[in-house]
Amino acid sequence: MKQIERLLFGRTGHLSTRLLLGAAAFSDVTQAEADATMDIALSYGLNHVDTAASYGDAELRLGDWIKRHGRPFFLATKTGERTAGPALAEIRRSLERLQVDQVDLIQLHHLVAQQEWEVALGPGGALEAAIAARDEGLVRYIGITGHGWTVAAMHRRALERFDFDSVLLPYSYTMMQNEPYRADFEALYALCQERNVAVQTIKSVVHTPWHHEPQTRATWYKPLEEQQDIDVAIQWVLGRPNVFLNTVGDIHVLPKVLDAAARYAGPIPDEVMRAQVERLEMQPLFE
Repeated sequence: MKQIERLLFGRTGHLSTRLLLGAAAFSDVTQAEADATMDIALSYGLNHVDTAASYGDAELRLGDWIKRHGRPFFLATKTGERTAGPALAEIRRSLERLQVDQVDLIQLHHLVAQQEWEVALGPGGALEAAIAARDEGLVRYIGITGHGWTVAAMHRRALERFDFDSVLLPYSYTMMQNEPYRADFEALYALCQERNVAVQTIKSVVHTPWHHEPQTRATWYKPLEEQQDIDVAIQWVLGRPNVFLNTVGDIHVLPKVLDAAARYAGPIPDEVMRAQVERLEMQPLFE
């Protein structure tokens, strides 16, 4: 089976697959389903897994797998707490759930709202807990994540306050048609290239937000479903140098994303992506 391309994950020295397994897909699945998905992902050479304390049972599913198989991948998790004490407690709880003594990357989760941002990055905030966890050897690197239209600008501000090792934010053709977001993303991307900060992207296979139709997938958006459409969307993202792409949050769509990434052979032209957006009436996730 063709293997997914690898790239240095920022300054960590780890050669991560450009596709990162987003374990949000394990939030509400059985252990057998999680195990089968891990088998598929590993068959493509995937060697980087991203989870979070808030992803339902995801850490438990991964921990059970790690207990039986070891940990042949870079392991990242996230804390959504904003102050130091609760954040450090949540980090320790994540290690217990994951059944490991250390994770490679701890990320401050969905840090976008101004007030929460100030608390988490201020005195007594969650960043202090992440630094303490790094000093104690519980984590190796520290990152920051977020969603929404202002996240790129907020991440850039965060990098002015602290030298994070990674950022995570949405990146798709539809998102980049928003001029302010595009400008913010490009400024953040340039800064990350200058500082060797890993750039992780999400929400690449959004078709539309869920409107009034029944929600048939575990994702909090309606995803692309057809392989050829997923190919175009995934390979368009991979056409940007030095970015990583987190997989979709649904175990049934995920194999198609893996397959698309494994067959990446070069950038998808904007006009191809634009034609797909128009044909499928694709929309960005955020209002």
